[in-house]
Amino acid sequence: MDKKALTQSHLEEMRREFKSSQKHRALQNAVSRTEIKKVALNWDRFATISHAFSHIITNELPITAQSQSGRCWLFAILNLLRIHVARKYKLDDFELSQSYLFFWDKLEKANYFLESVIETAKLPHDSRLVMCLFDTSFLFQDGGQWHMAVNLINKYGVLPQSVFPDNEACLNSRDFNQIMKMKLREMGAHLRALIAKDSSLNEIIQVKEKMIEEIYRMLSLHMGTPPEKFDWQFQNKEKKCHAYRDLDPHTFYKNHVKVDLSEYVCLVDSPRELTPYHNTYTVKYLGNVIEGAPILYLNVPIEEMKEATIKSLKDDEPVWFGCDVGKSFHRDLGVMDDKLYDLDLIYDVPFNTTKEIRMNYGESQMTHAMLFTGVNLVDNKPTKWRVENSWGEKVGKKGYFIMTDDWFNEYMFEVAVHKKYLPKNLIKLLEIPPKPLVPWDPLGALAT
Repeated sequence: MDKKALTQSHLEEMRREFKSSQKHRALQNAVSRTEIKKVALNWDRFATISHAFSHIITNELPITAQSQSGRCWLFAILNLLRIHVARKYKLDDFELSQSYLFFWDKLEKANYFLESVIETAKLPHDSRLVMCLFDTSFLFQDGGQWHMAVNLINKYGVLPQSVFPDNEACLNSRDFNQIMKMKLREMGAHLRALIAKDSSLNEIIQVKEKMIEEIYRMLSLHMGTPPEKFDWQFQNKEKKCHAYRDLDPHTFYKNHVKVDLSEYVCLVDSPRELTPYHNTYTVKYLGNVIEGAPILYLNVPIEEMKEATIKSLKDDEPVWFGCDVGKSFHRDLGVMDDKLYDLDLIYDVPFNTTKEIRMNYGESQMTHAMLFTGVNLVDNKPTKWRVENSWGEKVGKKGYFIMTDDWFNEYMFEVAVHKKYLPKNLIKLLEIPPKPLVPWDPLGALAT
């Protein structure tokens, strides 16, 4: 097929048509001087925003803030766990240390990357897989997945935020990440060169171990050294003081958190031909702890995902989830609503694609993890969902957001729920060996 250039006559015709429309000219005056979201905001939808819900979990705590970092997945799972601690000890304010797991995640990811480099060293440097491993959007990112967080907790435990608080590298991770990526690319190239000249396995192992020591030193300089022992003292709602001495992160998790994360299942909604429903999936080269459990998704229709989520919330249990937060979203209002913006009206062109097409062509993927803490049911059907975010109290309603049920259908991808909220037929499906998806699949995007 011959390529066709834009002709002067076609350009002039489009110009005349645009200039002849008073509607287009009026919109041009508005859009060219104002943020598009302000012009396109659907007033009828805005006017119906309400933070009233039929079901909200008990013991909601003050909102957390991940600041300028991509630690949402860690905040979301620790926000889930802290609720159990707060209920047990009658606390009205409590956080688990996000920076503690962040430290170990960075070290484990460095090791995971170097092992992946060794495994793929015989591939050309410009192969898609090797380029993906070394790519800025993949290498040493802040993001992660539910199973990656569980692997960290199983290996390193948890501790109160007061014991290991945030510092600059955690609050604003960009500069440190850039330095670490620069160093890891150098290390990866060195390992590939050693393998290319047939260095002995012993030499490669020794070089890699030295590299990990250097990474640990860099992490400690920026983030501090995680404590092995600590004391925990607090005053509860009844003004009673409690103190626990000589704890370590594992005993703290075992004795004071007491949540068996191995009983949770990740349900995803991926309506693609590539990923038929009621099958399990994993993502190749997506992980952090080498010896940890792999990513495991059970793909189910969106209604089955909702059913399990509602059962959990009705039972007073919050739900970790992953979604494409930037779509049809107003940050300040804290509203996710697929009808929030009248883009069709503004541009006079239709926007009507499907979830499958958006996933297939890079328009939609998991970008953010948060926590469901409530749902509004009308005639036992959800109309909207209450969301606990980790962006501080200045957005939404003191940090809490609203997600409409229609938005859930279009931009929700994953929830982690306890097995007891799933029917037996879904639990049985977990025995199916997972089909591996490519590292750049949109179901792995939350970690990249």
